[in-house]
Amino acid sequence: MNAEIIAVGSEMLTPDRVDTNSLFLTDQLNVLGVEVVAKHVIGDDRDRLADAVRRSLSASRFVLISGGLGPTEDDVTRDAVAMALNRRQIYNSEIGEGIEARFRRMNRAMPEINRRQAMVIEGAEVLSNDRGTAPGQWITVAEGQGSRVVMILPGPPHELKAMFTRECLPRLAPLVPPLVIRTRVYRISGMSESDLDQTISPIYKKYENPATTVLAHNGDLQVHLRARCSTEEDARALLDEVGGPIEAALGSLIYSFNSDPLEVIIGRKLAAANATLAVAESATGGGLAERITSVPGSSAYFLGGFVTYTRRMKTEFLGVSAALMEQHGAVSRETAEAMALGMRERAGATWAVSITGNAGPTTDGHDAPVGSVFIGIAGPDSISGLKNVETFHRIWPSSDRPRVRAFAAQMALDMLNRQLK
Repeated sequence: MNAEIIAVGSEMLTPDRVDTNSLFLTDQLNVLGVEVVAKHVIGDDRDRLADAVRRSLSASRFVLISGGLGPTEDDVTRDAVAMALNRRQIYNSEIGEGIEARFRRMNRAMPEINRRQAMVIEGAEVLSNDRGTAPGQWITVAEGQGSRVVMILPGPPHELKAMFTRECLPRLAPLVPPLVIRTRVYRISGMSESDLDQTISPIYKKYENPATTVLAHNGDLQVHLRARCSTEEDARALLDEVGGPIEAALGSLIYSFNSDPLEVIIGRKLAAANATLAVAESATGGGLAERITSVPGSSAYFLGGFVTYTRRMKTEFLGVSAALMEQHGAVSRETAEAMALGMRERAGATWAVSITGNAGPTTDGHDAPVGSVFIGIAGPDSISGLKNVETFHRIWPSSDRPRVRAFAAQMALDMLNRQLK
């Protein structure tokens, strides 16, 4: 029960457009237990699209094609699928009359080229489109390995979603055996991708089901377990069987068991403790505050902060000694500590986090090397009355400025989360 999705349109191959239809279709298919094994984006080329349809049909039970059903010459989906299946196209007068009637309701005459939208591939079932002029088509292909299905759907998302829900799901249900797909997502911070995989691969390599995927993005690691079973109970039992040893192997390095990011986890901890947070940023330029405030309801615990990009601003707004920075550098453990303490005192916050670093790609020679970041975390006073502050240092071997900044924000959240017991 595998499927492949083909998005059609040369505009989808530019940096200005993103295929979102496949996300909706994947979600709908997964609910039925159908696994999407490949996605393709093909430009407005009949021969290339026909080849893609043939290849997908040879490998998967269901092929879903979105886009390319308009009336113009660059709308090639009908022609390409007919070529791939070696079938004729037949003019459907009922569809043609319906398109004409739609234009009349808009007080317009139907252009002759819109007749192309009434062409139906031989043997296809017409999928009605109540939100546009282009009908879809459902084509059953009989082959030696059993019947396969091609679904041709319109490109506009509001048309595709309505058509798939109303026309395709009822046709798919009888073809799909009772299968369920369930996933479990672990999010991990504080280790490298290679160390993560080395730790858990002896566990997940024993299984083909569930499939296991390890993802990494700017210091945030994810492990996705995906089980496909005949019942909900079997899927959950299989996820427990594989997930249990993974959880034991990673321990506290797992910060989320349901795909929530660090800023959500931290927000819950702060709210539960009736605690507040403020930030003082330099190298990240507000990126840490942006992540914290991206969580709805964050105003309940986040007070605000300063972006103190220069030494003068660190002194004036946070009270960091100019002499301290002259001695140790603006990018130093001592400056990160002073920034965090100063921010906590001025904001009256329970916790304060500071970030100072050199994101590159160049350095003026006076501060730490490119990629060097210091994090300061100031918390509630200890019993002895001494300030509770810790600092952390990391050097990323990269001169990629956005990447260093993103890693720094992730590290700051990770360190704060570990302090919030």
